[in-house]
Amino acid sequence: MSKGLLLDTHIWLWFALPDRRLAAPAREAVEHAIAAGNLRVSIMSIWEISLLEAAGRIHLGMSIDEWLEKALALPGLTCLPLETPLILDAHRLPGNFHKDPADRLLTATARHHDFTLITEDSKILDYARQGYVRACSSSDKKLLSR
Repeated sequence: MSKGLLLDTHIWLWFALPDRRLAAPAREAVEHAIAAGNLRVSIMSIWEISLLEAAGRIHLGMSIDEWLEKALALPGLTCLPLETPLILDAHRLPGNFHKDPADRLLTATARHHDFTLITEDSKILDYARQGYVRACSSSDKKLLSR
């Protein structure tokens, strides 16, 4: 069993906004992780959200600064920094993984800290099926047994 949950950027957005696309198993698992103090997001997700907001691809209903202040103040949530070992691990992922730098850093973070990564990214989920990282779809009922 992993030490906690790491949310992919879109999962964090779906939970915080809230969005119907976040399936019930993930919503419940996130709420349990909040209560246990073991919910994590990566600093890379802040970067991705700020890029999406600046490009007009997402609308947060408030300034990015206000949204991040509220989203990061969630009890039980920790934002993980980039560390040199993670950056190096992202370039040394075993097996065959795609080149997206944010996905590589999120995956390396989950591996390094033994977190379960919640995502709907099919490339990350395929990589997890190869046994290289623990990742679940938001609809995966395994999340409820954590």
